Order: sequence, then C-alpha cells, then structure tokens
Amino acid sequence: MKRDLNRLLRPRTIAVVGGGAWCGHVVKHCRKLGFDGPIWPVHPTRSDIAGEPAYASVADLPFSPDATFVGVNRNAAIDVMRDLSLRAAGGAVVYASGFREALAETADGGDLQDQLLKAAGDTVLIGPNCYGFLNYLDGAGLWPDQHGGTRVARGVAIITQSSNIAINLTMQRRGLPLAYVVTVGNQAQTGLAEIGMALLDDPRITALGLHIEGIGDLRAFEALARHAESLGKHIVALKAGRSEQARTAAISHTASLAGSGAGGRALLSRLGIGVVEILGALLETLKLLHVTGPLASNRIASMSCSGGEASLVADSAKDRALVFPPLDMGQKTRLREALGPKVALANPLDYHTYIWGQTDALTATFTAMMEPSLALGMVVLDFPRADRCDDRDWEPVIEAVTATRAACGVPMAIAASLSDTMPEEKAVRLIELGIVPLSGLDDGLNAVAAAAWLGQSHRENAPLLLPIEPSSTTVLSEAEGKAMLSGFGVDVPVSCRCVEKNDLALAARKMTFPLVLKGEGIAHKTDAGVVVLNLSSKAELLGAAQNMSTKSWLVEEMVTGGVTELLIGVVLDPAHGYVLTLGAGGTLTEILNDTRHLLLPTTPDAIRAALASLRMAPLLWGYRGQPPVNIDAIVDSVLAIQAYVTAHHGRIEEVEINPLICTPTRAIAADVLIRIGEKDD
Repeated sequence: MKRDLNRLLRPRTIAVVGGGAWCGHVVKHCRKLGFDGPIWPVHPTRSDIAGEPAYASVADLPFSPDATFVGVNRNAAIDVMRDLSLRAAGGAVVYASGFREALAETADGGDLQDQLLKAAGDTVLIGPNCYGFLNYLDGAGLWPDQHGGTRVARGVAIITQSSNIAINLTMQRRGLPLAYVVTVGNQAQTGLAEIGMALLDDPRITALGLHIEGIGDLRAFEALARHAESLGKHIVALKAGRSEQARTAAISHTASLAGSGAGGRALLSRLGIGVVEILGALLETLKLLHVTGPLASNRIASMSCSGGEASLVADSAKDRALVFPPLDMGQKTRLREALGPKVALANPLDYHTYIWGQTDALTATFTAMMEPSLALGMVVLDFPRADRCDDRDWEPVIEAVTATRAACGVPMAIAASLSDTMPEEKAVRLIELGIVPLSGLDDGLNAVAAAAWLGQSHRENAPLLLPIEPSSTTVLSEAEGKAMLSGFGVDVPVSCRCVEKNDLALAARKMTFPLVLKGEGIAHKTDAGVVVLNLSSKAELLGAAQNMSTKSWLVEEMVTGGVTELLIGVVLDPAHGYVLTLGAGGTLTEILNDTRHLLLPTTPDAIRAALASLRMAPLLWGYRGQPPVNIDAIVDSVLAIQAYVTAHHGRIEEVEINPLICTPTRAIAADVLIRIGEKDD
C-alpha cells in the first residue's frame, strides 16, 4: 500500500509530544527555521514547551496535526501512536529506541514494535529509533539536536540510516544547498525507498542522495529507480558494507569474492543509481547534479596555472574512468594565439601565470580549450584565506569561467585542490553563477566520474530474481554438477566417473589421451594435490590414482587450446539477490581479484560490458599474437548458468565454474561446484 507522506514531510501544523530537552529542540528549530504554522506541544502537566502553550493530550489538540514528533519512551510511544491514529494525523517520527533494532539487548523489542505498528494503523510512521527530518524548504525541523543547515528555495535531499551522520552532513561548508535531510531509523513501517519517492515528487528537489546501511525491500528500490527516471532526476548512494565477507562458508572462490558489499553495489548500478564510497564524494556529486545535472560523457578538460596542479589532476583522474582528450589542431591554434609560444599545450593544461589577472586572456584560453564533445571544463583554483589574505586577484578567473560557460555552452567547474581552499561563500556564489564549485580534487573527481556514469543509460528493466534462502543445502559432486549444467547448455569435458580401479582401466581404453584425473569429494582440488593433468597413458593414469587418498575419481578429456581462464559464479546474497561474479579464473583467482559483479537476471549486453571492463580483458580479444577467444561461447555459458539458477530458484545457494577454459572455439567448464537445497514437498 502506497502511503501519502506529504502531510508529514511538508506540514502546515506540527505537534511535539513529550517533555525532554529534545522536544524543546524541535520547537526551537522550527521557529528558528521560520516555520509559520501552529506548533502544539503535548504534555500532561507542563503549561508550555520552549515558549509554546502545551496541551494535555493528543485528544485535546485543536486539529489533527500534519506532523508529530513523538519524544516519549517506547511504551508510551505506542499509546501516542494510537491516539494519533484516532485523530487521523498525517504522520509521526518516533524518537524512542528499544524496538526490533535492539533485539539483542531487549527481548521484548520485537513484540513492542508489532504493538507500535498496530497502534499506528494507517498513520505514517518514520522510525522508531529515529532523529526525524529537516525540511529546509518549508522550515519544518522535526529534529531533536543541533544541525547546521539553513532555509533554501531549492536543493538536494539526503536520506540516511544514521542519525549521527545526518547531523554531520548538515554541518557541511561546501555550498551544497540541502533541501531535506531525513533519517529513517529502523524502518519499521516506512522505508528509505518510499521516503525517497516522496521527496523526488517535490519539484524543488534537484537530486537525491542516499547513505545506506542495509537494503530491505528490493522491489521498493526498483520502484524508486523507475520513479526517479520518470521524473528525470538522479540518485547517488554511499552503501556501507564494502568490507563484509560472504555470508556462506568460502568453499568456493565466488563466495569469498562476492560478499554483500559487492551485491549492494551491483544492485545500485543495475538500478541506475550512482555509487560513491566516501561522504565527501557523495556531497560533491550531489552538488554537481544540482548545478549541471549528469554529464554527457567522461570527456573533460582541465586548466590550471601550475604544472604541479596539472599533474595532480591527471594522476587523480587516472583510475576514475575519466578521459582528457588530446588537443586537436583547432584548439592548439587558438591556445597558441592566447598564450604565445612559451606554453606547452596539453590537456590537462598548465597555462602558467603569464595571463594571471587578465580576464580577456583567461577567457580566450578557457574558450580555446573547450569544444562541443567535452562534458565538462574544469579550472583548478585554490582561494586564499579571507582572514589573512586579499583574494581580489582571483576574481578574473571567476569572470573568465563564467564567460566561457556562456560562450561555449559546456558545463564549467572551479575545483580547489583542497576542500579547505574552497570557502563556503565562494562556493555559494559560484553555484548562483551556474558554475560547479568542487571542494577538493579527490572528492571532486570522484563526483565528476559519478556524474559521467549517471549520464549514460545503465538501468536494467527486468525485475530482480528475489533471494529465497534454501534449507538443508548440500554440495553436489563435480560429476553431478557438470551433468546439471550440461543439461542447460554449459559445455563440459567428456568424462567418466570411476569408483574402482577396473573403472579406471576401462576409462583408459574408451577415452582419448591426454586425460585429466581428479579425486572426488575435496574442495580446492589443485591446492589439495588431487588433480593431475596431461596423463598420456594407462600406466600414468593408474599411477596417479594410486597416489590419491580419495575413494572415487573423475577422468576427463584434457582440454587443449586454452587462451585464458575465467571464473563464473553465482552466490545467493540474502540482502540483494543472486550475485553473478565474472572474473579472472584458475588458481590465481583470489590473488588477482579481477572481477565484476551483476545481479540476475542479466542480459548478453551487460555480460559483454562486464567482461570488457576486466583488467584481463585484452587476453579475451587476443594479446601479443594469441588468438581471440569465443566471446559468444562465454556469454552462452553465463546465460546457461542463469537459466539453471532461475529454474531452481529458491534452492540454489551458489554455483561456480572455475576455471572456464576459453579457447578460440569453445568455453569449457573444467571444474564445477554447486551448493543446492532440497526440493520442497
């Protein structure tokens, strides 16, 4: 059921229930922000809260409140929510903790949360264990602590699952106009995605930022992404949990490489949500989106009056998928006219200090650098300390960048190499001029890369294969696993399973040498020394078996002509779905750690793009005289695994092929591991 959050998030009347200091803060914040509607404190014995006359109960309020801050203990909060529901209130923030988020400490937390939700009924509830929200557009601050924001006419919205991080974000001095900061608590009723959709509906919101600790309702996040796309707005997220290991025991390489952090990033990327890894980059990306929107490409130009800064930009951008196109003859001609013969012409450009302070010359230089295929022009400029220095000589650069933007129509940014050297008042002014003020090169270039990614189409429309955890899982033998996948189209070696020495002799007569012998029942066979390759005779085969402690063997054809080896794996991530891992395979998989992650179901185009983005991709296309591999066969293998997982949805915990031996004609699953649950009755 879709709830209407408008009354709660954009209230005309506010109630504050409770007598603690936090309730007084709520009243003061609203008045300080200029909220001009009624504020009704509720307390059974006090005559006023922070100067506002108090009412004895919710039932005594003159009208149904749009938004209520419930600042009482957890047991009393249940009664308050029941009273608000009877008054048909617009919604409430529940500040108290000790509900389901605290089950480890309070055994009754789950039961109390159920009571809270029942008491709320259809009344919108944010929290519990929640600080609330700050609406800087309308001056509504249901917020029990300090904050650093101020009123704005339009800006970005941020939702976080951490109240303390929310406080910190409001203290930013980067010039970013914060329109909403919302915390969600334990999301007992209203989730992050649902709040995000309501915020995006506000035409004054330019972009949405998310700080995510955990994703609950996958379908709700899919709906959020579709809604943002329909409105032409963009979302950027910081997802916690990059260091988490896989939930399952790491008997496979896939399980060790595809933990929930990988699943979260794959989910957000699939939905077309930009991903950053630090808070500063989140703020800078939102700032860039607010000023210019997403970038048309990753092609940028950089200009600075220092060779050191030009080098710093080039180095900082190296691993961020940003491109500095070389200058064409037209650009060089125009730059030579503007700068004379002593300046080396390149992108990034060091224009030296010859033209410092000359607005016309700076404008000529910057416009000469810009050409229509560029997505952004960036001028590096660090402002001096206003308390000790005179910054008047920096004005011509601002004027030149402004003129360049008007003349060329390409988005422009002024980037300080340090966040300290982009004063807040300068950042605010630059935004008013339509110029992106980037506070620090690392955060800023991360933001440029994220905005460039957002400018491309990434979202996959097919609904996710929702995670269903199987019970009583077992690991299939390699022979069983290969038989399973072969039935769905995976190319596997010709093989024979042997449980007696006579079986080995029979396999030697029937099969064509060279052969491979594997001992069964052991994970990581190469590490355990139970794989022998390139056996050329019956005697070698029997001798190899004699040296293995296993009770059964698998005899297989020796695959020849391999160009390279890949890993293909699927791991069930209970939070995000089925994570597909593609990467460098073989015995060095975990050392190389060259992988990409997608969620099922995926498409042939997405698979090809993931393969092309691997560091070892040149091996696939043919490297140093080696032939190219059959990419179609690799894609078909991935799609076959996807078909197998889909057909056994709810039973699969993990599937791995490692290695997939890639030849110019085939992609052969040399080793297979499947962990699967029992069939439902």
